[in-house]
Amino acid sequence: MAGSVYLIPTFLYENVLQVLPAYILEAVEKCDVFFVENERSARRYLKQLKREIVIDNYEWFTIDKAENEVIQAFREKVKENKVVGIISEAGCPGVADPGQLLVAAAQALNVRVVPLVGPSSILLALMASGMNGQQFAFAGYLPIDNTQRAKAIRDLETESKKKDCTQIFIETPYRNNQMLETLLKTCQPSTRLCVAVNITGPDELIKTKTVEQWKQQNIDLHKKPAIFLLKA
Repeated sequence: MAGSVYLIPTFLYENVLQVLPAYILEAVEKCDVFFVENERSARRYLKQLKREIVIDNYEWFTIDKAENEVIQAFREKVKENKVVGIISEAGCPGVADPGQLLVAAAQALNVRVVPLVGPSSILLALMASGMNGQQFAFAGYLPIDNTQRAKAIRDLETESKKKDCTQIFIETPYRNNQMLETLLKTCQPSTRLCVAVNITGPDELIKTKTVEQWKQQNIDLHKKPAIFLLKA
């Protein structure tokens, strides 16, 4: 359909393609233009989906947090009735991802937006955590400063207890160990904490324990994609 925008998911763990449904390739082949977080990895990803695909037949734009000129280029391509694909760097476009700004522009232009099924670390971790899947919130990245991070964690813990909800948040892989350390120092011993690492990968680890139980564990999260869930 001319003027459509396809939200094309990718893998969470590099080269693990079996988690992706076959109809993603069908959508890719309909596209004229791609807006992506990282052009090099997106090109490689499409070649993994289908070796025969001719990458240079597509127009390419880097989202780069969707600055004004990128949004304007996106609007122009949509108005030219181009079929646009948006590819996130990992997982689902528009979820914890700069592509959401382009989707907002597409909605404002009243064109068809087609979200495709793919792996979301947020939902997969929640599913496997055993925590409240009826009420949950995603807080994104917490502050880097230790004092501010501890305050943010206390606030999330308080809100979790008050609303009986699961709090979900992430950290840059090289700061995961610091995040876990702050969580164990800050949270109440009975608070449940789920740590989900390398989701969909061969060494995937998703464990839920109380803070007190985690204190008895020795786990190294350094430079591993991880997501944290908290339930007071």
